[in-house]
Amino acid sequence: MAKLLVVDDEKNLRLVVQKEMSRQGHEVEVATNGEEAWTLLEEKDFDVLLSDIDMPRLDGMGLLRRLREKLQNPPEVIMLTGQATVETAIEAMKLGAYDYLTKPYRITELAALVTQAAEKQQLKIDNQRLKAHVQRSHENIPEIIAESPQMKEVLRLVQRVAPSDTSVLVTGESGTGKELIAQAIHRLSNRADSTFIDLNCAALQDSLLESELFGHEAGAFSGAKNRKLGLFEIADKGTLFLDEVMEMPSQLQSKLLRALETRTFFRVGGVKKVEVDVRLVAATNRNPQQSIAEGVFRSDLLYRINSFEIHIPPLRERREDIEPLAQHLLEKIAGINAPELTEQAIESLKSYSWRGNVRQLRNCLERAILLADNGKITNKELPPEVVFNTNEPSVSVSYNAPQENTANNFQNAPVASNPTNLKDVEKQQIISALEKTGWHRGKTAELLGISPSTLYRRLREYDLTTR
Repeated sequence: MAKLLVVDDEKNLRLVVQKEMSRQGHEVEVATNGEEAWTLLEEKDFDVLLSDIDMPRLDGMGLLRRLREKLQNPPEVIMLTGQATVETAIEAMKLGAYDYLTKPYRITELAALVTQAAEKQQLKIDNQRLKAHVQRSHENIPEIIAESPQMKEVLRLVQRVAPSDTSVLVTGESGTGKELIAQAIHRLSNRADSTFIDLNCAALQDSLLESELFGHEAGAFSGAKNRKLGLFEIADKGTLFLDEVMEMPSQLQSKLLRALETRTFFRVGGVKKVEVDVRLVAATNRNPQQSIAEGVFRSDLLYRINSFEIHIPPLRERREDIEPLAQHLLEKIAGINAPELTEQAIESLKSYSWRGNVRQLRNCLERAILLADNGKITNKELPPEVVFNTNEPSVSVSYNAPQENTANNFQNAPVASNPTNLKDVEKQQIISALEKTGWHRGKTAELLGISPSTLYRRLREYDLTTR
């Protein structure tokens, strides 16, 4: 099926073409002259334009010129006329027309041209999306390790929800592997042959996030010289993964909600409605209900993206996974020459509580590989805090836990006093972590198990930008 626009001032011929093309399964709109057609072309995207040449107000050649000059992704154009000359045919082809038909023509001939032109237009669109996807392509994610009952249950839920188009919210602490689960959902879905696009909502400034998500038109803002496809558009027919979705600014949440409900949106600075078919998988390390209570996240958007929730438990609650995960990460980092973990080192790894979860475990092993002698990793190569298990007392986060034990993702930092509400808990934990690292923001983010961009948001929120 293609989207067609038929422009002809002859009513009977216009209606015949509309009827026959609709009967063949195409979506057809009509216009009586070039100016009316131009108004429609500014509002909507069409695959093929069927245009008469001799029309009032704006003729077919004038419409074709305007199309090529002002639209970045114009439809393929088939020119139709009852007064064919060699000169007009040559001029139309020079201006970029796909083909040229002389009246009277057979509907079968026109239908064949429409199909060919629509296929060419689709190839152009697919090529744009492929280029954008290749620019964002990354290394394949390793297989998910699931020896513990908790992770086996997570994988069971993934297998059940993947074949549907249901929106999924993946929750869990930072570093537990939420993107891995999102990748698995995509690979097991009916959209596996289409694109998987990921975006970290906390990694971009608020002003850039909308453009990255929905794209922009040329001239939409300073520096926007060309049209840019947004990730929503690139992910058409595939899966869009929004990590740290609850860090999204409130003014953008309403636009995301509308895009999910209507499957349409406008690019920044655009007037054309873009239609997409995208499956959403989102992730957060926050407590969703607490975020709603604090006014950080819209409740209606949460209900829209949380049709099915998958919670990934922290590594300290599934210690059966630590050894196989460590072995897998060693092979991933060092390849076939990976050093061997001694029993002593394995016991130290399994005893540690891993505030940063799998991400912290990987960092630990990278360090150990660099220090290893004789192809073995002993306690000597592990960080002292792992060997001596010197974690601060751990405050476990559970989405079913009482509020006093829930402090978003700052579950392991020490608490300086007895705060009266959740925000005080969070603020005091940040201050304590800052003091512990000498106010080094990078080390503070690592200690708290969150991304630097999330820490910067919290510092601004609690007016902690200076010591």
